Amino acid sequence: MTEQQAMTEISTNLAQVRARIGAAAMQAGRAPGDVTLVAVSKTKPMVAIEAAYQAGQRDFGENRLEELWPKVEAAKSLGLDEIRWHLIGTIQSRKTAEAVGPFALIHSIDRTKIAQRLSRDAQAASCVLCILLEVNVSGEASKHGFTPDELLATADTLLALPGLQIAGLMTMAALVDEAEAARPVFRRLRALRDQLRERYPAGHWQQLSMGMTNDFAVAIEEGATLVRIGSAIFGSR
Repeated sequence: MTEQQAMTEISTNLAQVRARIGAAAMQAGRAPGDVTLVAVSKTKPMVAIEAAYQAGQRDFGENRLEELWPKVEAAKSLGLDEIRWHLIGTIQSRKTAEAVGPFALIHSIDRTKIAQRLSRDAQAASCVLCILLEVNVSGEASKHGFTPDELLATADTLLALPGLQIAGLMTMAALVDEAEAARPVFRRLRALRDQLRERYPAGHWQQLSMGMTNDFAVAIEEGATLVRIGSAIFGSR
């Protein structure tokens, strides 16, 4: 496949994904503009990111800091100045200082220790980081995140941390053959967000990052404000 063919394919894929997002939002009685598409560009070359950018995409998600930062610099050199970078992968405790940067959003704060260290590093850099709290709603041992009960018990402590602004919650559903099987997970995350809003009304709980290529339509129907989509845009890794 030539570079031009790859660019055309990514542009076509993006248009199809946006149409599906719009249809899912309308089905749920929501405005399509209420849902932000985060194009998951992990492991993808800059030429793919540039193709998506030229097709109008602005929000990109990366998992690994060691891959993200070179892409941030490459994007600057290419003049892709409007990119909004999302850090969507797990942050190791020894790397929190590397996670302090001009990100639109960090999706993956999965335990109090990471929040505390990120707070410390953000203060040292004189900045405020916008974050989401990752919740293991499905209860899978392989998933990262707070349990719902842990989060309800510690949210006041997390909200008080300087240098951080909590914007909402994130979760990952189990990989399933039928998207409908993921609906209870998304529904429980929205219900937890509503509990937190009621219990801690001073917090900003508007964002729900949930839904990926296989299940994003169901996630949108259940209230997702951010969907993280990679293979439907860039092809399988």
